[in-house]
Amino acid sequence: MGRVVGIDLGTTFSVIAVVNRHGGAEIIANREGERITPSVVLFDGDTPLVGSMAKRSAVAHPENMVQFVKRQMGNPSWKFPSENGVYTPEEVSALIIKRLKEDAERVLGETVRDAVITVPAYFDDAQRKATQDAGHIAGLNVLRIINEPTAAALAYGIERVGQRQTVLVYDLGGGTFDVTIMQISDGQINVIASGGDRNLGGFDWDNQIMSFLNEEFIKRGGPDLSEHPGLEQDLREKAEMAKRILSSRDKTTVFLSTGGKDISIDLTLTQFEAMTKSYLDRTGNIMGHVLEEAGLSWGGVDKVLLVGGSTRMKAVPALIESVTGKQPSMELHPDEVVALGAALQGTLLEIEAGKPDLIELDSFPFVQIKDVCSHSLGVITHDEFERPHNTIVLRRQTPYGARVSEIFSTLADWQTAIDVQVTEGEEEILEQVEIIGRQEVKIPAYPKGAPVEVFFQWDLDGMVHITVFDLTADTPLSEIHFKRLSNLSEQQVSEKTDRLARTAVG
Repeated sequence: MGRVVGIDLGTTFSVIAVVNRHGGAEIIANREGERITPSVVLFDGDTPLVGSMAKRSAVAHPENMVQFVKRQMGNPSWKFPSENGVYTPEEVSALIIKRLKEDAERVLGETVRDAVITVPAYFDDAQRKATQDAGHIAGLNVLRIINEPTAAALAYGIERVGQRQTVLVYDLGGGTFDVTIMQISDGQINVIASGGDRNLGGFDWDNQIMSFLNEEFIKRGGPDLSEHPGLEQDLREKAEMAKRILSSRDKTTVFLSTGGKDISIDLTLTQFEAMTKSYLDRTGNIMGHVLEEAGLSWGGVDKVLLVGGSTRMKAVPALIESVTGKQPSMELHPDEVVALGAALQGTLLEIEAGKPDLIELDSFPFVQIKDVCSHSLGVITHDEFERPHNTIVLRRQTPYGARVSEIFSTLADWQTAIDVQVTEGEEEILEQVEIIGRQEVKIPAYPKGAPVEVFFQWDLDGMVHITVFDLTADTPLSEIHFKRLSNLSEQQVSEKTDRLARTAVG
């Protein structure tokens, strides 16, 4: 029987971990001996390359390289054409997961079948479903989709569940940002409030450095590097390196050479922090909003945990200390802690399923996790003037597993169907919310005003299930398996799973 693995499927790097027989979570190194794998895929020939080799080859073949695909999860319009076919975000992500899976099997000496995969807390229903699909396409049974800050808190708190404390997790990764506040005590981790920005991460800081370097290069007579894919990729790598250097030094020099121009450009920490201040301020504002939703003051937060490689930037701990009055904790490895927590969650699920032979139970404390949703869900309804608007049924910060409902009525006499359009967002105005799915539900021909009750439920993976109840007949209608407008069908997932099973990954 194989052990369950935890996978942090990141924007810039991905990590896989497992719990050993003694109950300790460990990172599994990849075939290059690295503890983290670049989330980069290079389509060159019949065997896609994943990881460091793909990243190093990207400058020579930028048109064949995919990175930052996590930002496209749940986007049905994004496709990557290669000589072997067209790939969706789920398939590109599945290639990364398959590489992690194969590396783990080499180390463990056994087949890996089950996994817990993490997502940003602020991922919506479509993005979570896309991540789950990616795991299935890669040949894994995805036991659970868990929020990244919650996984980090589990890795931190599993040995501290007897110590009552309120913890804020500040998670700034390569492409996403999350803030989560939770209480750890009495064998439980209870998430109180969560928020974030799924399009804010270290990638954006890198882009600012790239823009600065490119402008300086042009000013000094060089060509526009952004117009040449290979030169732009080289510029990105040098921008990433400059950011890392400025995490420990106050100045760096970047050397650019092309088109007969050899130019050295100085970049100071002061310049870097000034050009990226708006991004940092956004994270501070989100922290404040989440604190308010949790009903707390900064005095009620015992600890701030830093998660994600981008928290190494000097400005991050400085911001947190200025906003919260607390020095953030750096006791967790920012790149590894999420995968470790996912592996721990997987082991907890195995214990719940009655598989205690996998580890020595005496060495493993049992913890219950209670998470919350980060987006409100509702349906499109009409007012007395038949004007459409969004009606929220399940509000954000509702615990996963909760089931809530709202009663509505039919709009016209003798209508025989209702069009259930599922929305995600916090506003009544339709233009400010997203329609994530819809389905027509047949009903008997009733007079106008016949009542129906719509039930919403988040499952433990953070995905939504909906049921409509006919109150006139006092009977439930069949559960809505509504079409998620942004996701693959079950048949498409099956087809892509078969396709990837025949694809070797290097």
